Amino acid sequence: MQEIQRSCDALRKVRIIPNYTEMATGSVLVECGRTRVICTASVQEGVPPFLKGQGRGWLTAEYAMLPGATPQRKARDGVKKDGRSVEIQRLIGRSLRAACDLSRLGERTVYIDCDVIQADGGTRTASITGGFAALCLAVDRLMKEGILMDSPIIRQVAAVSVGIVQGECTLDLEYAQDSNAQVDMNIVMTRDTNGELGYVELQGTGEKRCYSRNELDRLLALGEKGILELMEAQRIALGDAEKVICKKPVLALASNNFGKLKELRAMLGDSFDVRSMRDLGIVLDVEEIGETFEENALLKAQALMELTHCATLADDSGLCVDALGGRPGVHSARYCGVHGDDEANNQLLLKELEQIPEPRKAHYGAAIALCRPGHTPIVVYGRCEGEILREYRGEGGFGYDPLFFSRDLGETFAEASAERKNQVSHRAAAIRALLTALEREND
Repeated sequence: MQEIQRSCDALRKVRIIPNYTEMATGSVLVECGRTRVICTASVQEGVPPFLKGQGRGWLTAEYAMLPGATPQRKARDGVKKDGRSVEIQRLIGRSLRAACDLSRLGERTVYIDCDVIQADGGTRTASITGGFAALCLAVDRLMKEGILMDSPIIRQVAAVSVGIVQGECTLDLEYAQDSNAQVDMNIVMTRDTNGELGYVELQGTGEKRCYSRNELDRLLALGEKGILELMEAQRIALGDAEKVICKKPVLALASNNFGKLKELRAMLGDSFDVRSMRDLGIVLDVEEIGETFEENALLKAQALMELTHCATLADDSGLCVDALGGRPGVHSARYCGVHGDDEANNQLLLKELEQIPEPRKAHYGAAIALCRPGHTPIVVYGRCEGEILREYRGEGGFGYDPLFFSRDLGETFAEASAERKNQVSHRAAAIRALLTALEREND
């Protein structure tokens, strides 16, 4: 049965049926015209030998055309797959890996199996489009089961064929068109969190003649149009599971301090889903045995990463007073001997500085450690200069804020608004240094 005649810039009828099988972690049946492919995503613990111990996952694909998929029976692959199947499954694997940050997967392997049950052209592109949907369903299930804390899917990916048939640039070739095409091309594209499109792969061949730059531009435009429509079909089919696509990475904060959490969410909320240990249902008490802020921050971030297998951030900060040789320093929160008793800490500080004349110079210092599976930790330091007053000023802030007079602001941290404090604070300086380090990674 032939498809109803369609225009050269129209896709064949697309249907993606989610959860088509029950046993795989994620599965779909994808139909593009009369081409039908069952795509499944299965997840297993462990990675290939070349990735062991790196904290990163892996994704690979297998492709097969079943014997009854074509009018003439296709023999099953033996121990050695035919060259076409090997080429296609490598393409599927490359395309789906381009959509993922595999460091968020932990040391697990995702197997994407694409089995063509009926072929009428475009089986490899349908496999990529359907394989991505199956991957999303698998990730959604793993996150709901608490196996994954974070989604590794940082881009959406889909693929389509284009070609020149009887002199016309044509989208989504069925077999009758593909077998007579003068030019044949497969296009794989991604879309990121900002909606920007990128190419993963172009496979363009002049089958019966060469093609011009103008024709190439027209083919690419057709491909982009078709891929955007396929991406919309993916999202509709996925329903609620589409939220795993381009989801902001979870950043687990090694603290339950509401003040720190609020401050870090304000500064990093555009890039990360910042959550406290309480938000994640985690209880973790790391002994801060480091002699510096940097050592303590790294100890906490690494311990939390080992528990959550997602990005983690820890800070250690405190007040360093020149006249006290840098004390209270790493002991700032427990200066009086009791952890977190702000009033007792402040009273002890005033007593120790009672005989010290102005200006009683001090600075707030903050070290921040960012740990991510498969990445080298980033540790940065920031400071804010000021002096210690003899009496409290202001009702806001926490810790030593009522006594710390900021040179930059001309008022204490307790008097300053959260917005003003965030602009000049030691933690803000450290976060700026962290963001600069992350930008360098992406250059």
